[in-house]
Amino acid sequence: MTLSAPDIARLSAWLAETDLAELELRGPGCHLRLRLRQDAGHVTPIAEPVTLHSVTSPSVGVFLPAHPLHDTLLAPAGTLVEAGQPVALLRIGALLLPVTAPVPGIVAEILATSGATVGYGTPLVALHPVAE
Repeated sequence: MTLSAPDIARLSAWLAETDLAELELRGPGCHLRLRLRQDAGHVTPIAEPVTLHSVTSPSVGVFLPAHPLHDTLLAPAGTLVEAGQPVALLRIGALLLPVTAPVPGIVAEILATSGATVGYGTPLVALHPVAE
């Protein structure tokens, strides 16, 4: 999903006509947050770029978003995680290596496919960083 400048301007105009204070859109490769700022009776939409933090693979292995003996994901989208908290696992032979969040944040999406072989540095999970 890509948004052009005219698309953002159109969305901003629509937002200004509503009683909403904020609009956030997410899609593959795109994340946009629009907020309304009120200055002396004027409502001005402000586009804010949102930077996602990628949790990358610490090694070569097989990506597992859940423990093999459980159906529940370690960190599904929308989960608040702390720095150092496991968000997935890498299976390397018989070893299960935890993949941990480097910063506190909210899981935006799981980027890798369960059971996929991944290499060192492969993005596995996207996080919205939050202040500690």
